[in-house]
Amino acid sequence: MSALPPRTFFDKVWADHVIARLGDDAELLQIDRLVLHELSGSQAVRALAEAGRTPVSRGQVFTVIEHLISTEPGRGPTDSVSKSGPIMIETTRKASRDWGFHFIDYDDPRQGIAHVIAPELGIAFPGATLVCCDSHTSTVGGVGALTWGIGASEAEHVLATQTLSQAKPRTMRVNFTGRLAPGVYAKDMILALIGRIGAQGGIGYATEYAGSAVSALPIEGRLTLCNMSIEFSCKYGFVPPDETTIEYLKGREFSPKGADWDRAVAYWRTLPTDPGAAFDREVTVDCDALEPQVTWGISPQQVAPIGSSVPDPSQAADSEARQLATRALEYMCLAPGTPLKGIPIDVAYIGSCTNARLSDLRAAAEVLRGRKVKAGIQAVCVPGSTPVKRAAEAEGLDRIFKDAGFEWHESACGFCGHIGSDRFADLRVVSTTNRNFEGRQGPKTRTHLASPATVAASAIAGCIADARGIA
Repeated sequence: MSALPPRTFFDKVWADHVIARLGDDAELLQIDRLVLHELSGSQAVRALAEAGRTPVSRGQVFTVIEHLISTEPGRGPTDSVSKSGPIMIETTRKASRDWGFHFIDYDDPRQGIAHVIAPELGIAFPGATLVCCDSHTSTVGGVGALTWGIGASEAEHVLATQTLSQAKPRTMRVNFTGRLAPGVYAKDMILALIGRIGAQGGIGYATEYAGSAVSALPIEGRLTLCNMSIEFSCKYGFVPPDETTIEYLKGREFSPKGADWDRAVAYWRTLPTDPGAAFDREVTVDCDALEPQVTWGISPQQVAPIGSSVPDPSQAADSEARQLATRALEYMCLAPGTPLKGIPIDVAYIGSCTNARLSDLRAAAEVLRGRKVKAGIQAVCVPGSTPVKRAAEAEGLDRIFKDAGFEWHESACGFCGHIGSDRFADLRVVSTTNRNFEGRQGPKTRTHLASPATVAASAIAGCIADARGIA
């Protein structure tokens, strides 16, 4: 019997979950975990009930209140940023209790953004399939899981069957070589990649992040990388498990225990891509020369090193790129040739499933320590989960943020997207979030994406600033 040819991580996990081949390149996959939040999760549970069906595997469903709930200190059980929020929150709450899901309410000490708590609690693990009604579900690939975003109707199907039909994509490996210099982070890595291959560079691919710079990242940095996979149109992004992954997951609430842990770890160690396995596309990014990145336009691909200037649309590669760049500069109220450093801001925002974990808050606090936010600047921090918030408070990070002039909020999705609050309307925001689309954070809001350290430095300076230059 001949040995199997070398296989990628993705090929191994995919094959382990195929239940049946459906034709037309579609395959029926087993889904190990379903995570629902109150925005679209409420639609899925309501549709399931109206169809007269019940969940087939309730122990594999996790629900969390995080999308619509207010982040304001002292929030109540239905305090929401949206008019329809209280109804969606109560629908999710009732269905979760009636059907016996693992439910994490707004005041649960484990509460947080779905993609933050899934790895934090061990809900996700290497080799598992996990889906959620949110495009940034790829975040959780940072612990070696195969995860992707789905719609409410697909979530209803998973509730009823614990399966989904999927067409197998091609594979891409992004090799981040070298090592990051001080002051450069995972956020800069992924923004640089998107700037290079474009917002549509990942269409039809499942992307493995590899290389020495990725191996050196802690799990929280890997989660940031995987989070923004969807920003280059890649549905699946992941880092195969290694000893860092295993150490991170050990002892988590929903991680295997005892003999089950030993068996799980033995399986996880078989999952990394085999030497010689072929990918359909390979990309290499040199991290030795990488600088902090800042977006200047209305797509994550419109990004540049912080020491550079806003580009001239006339120099774009083709007419489509010229039109997009022209539209971006009109919306962002910027002129070609303007240095990125020094662009005045109105708001500094730290939050979201991209960059609001404990290591992110530590990086920002290092910049803020002993300094003050410039007068007139709104500065807001929304921790990614209640455990992150509590851990930060135990270290005194909250005091550093508040003494500097930042607001210190409760955990939720907050101001990442415009769900109802117009607080940042018609303002310029430097943000740790993942999207800088027109109106993403509010009507006419002009968002510049950056790392937590860059956001903190910009809050102090009152303009886009390089944290490496803070004396």
